[in-house]
Amino acid sequence: MRIIGGEFKGRHFSPGSSFKARPTTDFAKENLFNILIHRIDLDEISVLDLFGGTGSITLEFVSRGCGKVTCVEKNYRHFSFIQATVKTLGVEKAVHLIKGDVFRFLEKSAGKYDLIFADPPYALPNLETLPELIFQHELLTPDGIFILEHGKTNSFESHPQFSELRKYGSVHFSMFSQGKD
Repeated sequence: MRIIGGEFKGRHFSPGSSFKARPTTDFAKENLFNILIHRIDLDEISVLDLFGGTGSITLEFVSRGCGKVTCVEKNYRHFSFIQATVKTLGVEKAVHLIKGDVFRFLEKSAGKYDLIFADPPYALPNLETLPELIFQHELLTPDGIFILEHGKTNSFESHPQFSELRKYGSVHFSMFSQGKD
């Protein structure tokens, strides 16, 4: 895993070969952040990273100046790796790390976020329910963006809050907002 931009650009962290997470590819991550930096002032937003995995997205936001990132990860090994990496970088104040189930978190969360990013396992049985849960529980601020990373077998274009789709190889980002653009 590599941080591709910001203060920690070029830093590498290795979760080990037995790690089960599939981090967002550098190519896809770089293109996503190129879009985001032209739309949002990253140091002024609160971010929710669901299915944290390696922590790649959380750390990318922090590296680029975001001071409020909540990261939810259920797997103990993944959680521990993210925790250790956050400590190594000295960004404990910027990252609120939660070890727990994303779906339970969404049901109970009372927070509102400017940007929510979800990178679930592509084969997750209830992946298609994520956009509805985000909007049902009103987790986005009025101008907030929800980005769902998924494979090519899913399509969210008929969802009422869907705004755009970006494809980078096998990585697809569906973006949602309160109203269509």
